Amino acid sequence: MIFGNLKSWDQESKMYPEILQKAIQFLKENDFTNMEAKKYEIDGDRLFATVMDKETAPKEQRAPEAHMAYADIQFMVSGKEVIGFAKKTDGLVVTEDKLQEKDVIKYTNEVPNEIDLKLLPGDFAIFFPEDIHRPLCAFDEPGKVRKVVVKIKVSEIFK
Repeated sequence: MIFGNLKSWDQESKMYPEILQKAIQFLKENDFTNMEAKKYEIDGDRLFATVMDKETAPKEQRAPEAHMAYADIQFMVSGKEVIGFAKKTDGLVVTEDKLQEKDVIKYTNEVPNEIDLKLLPGDFAIFFPEDIHRPLCAFDEPGKVRKVVVKIKVSEIFK
């Protein structure tokens, strides 16, 4: 998992693979406040983004999840959210396995060593296949958020 803010990306970017740099550059170059909420192709199935308007909910109502084929960049445009985060461990209980159809696997609420990441506008978190994340949790109380989720094909990151 990588946690950051667009303001400090220029100093950090050279440490990361080219495809991650390209993904963050897309976030830096676009004004998402006025863009239509939909999917945007950046580089075919290697790299794409979805702009979305969502409502956060209490943490216990949100399911922890992971992805295998794609890494996620969760970027906060407006509003604020908490994303639960933990590394995968043995003993996690799967509640929904849609890896083949949608590249998502969901788990019960019991995730050992889960911490809360608090995202404000400009913040992003990058989640890899070994990272469990629970997005769209309420910060203090439920609220509206506009966010962008960028999907990066894992095979392109670890070349």
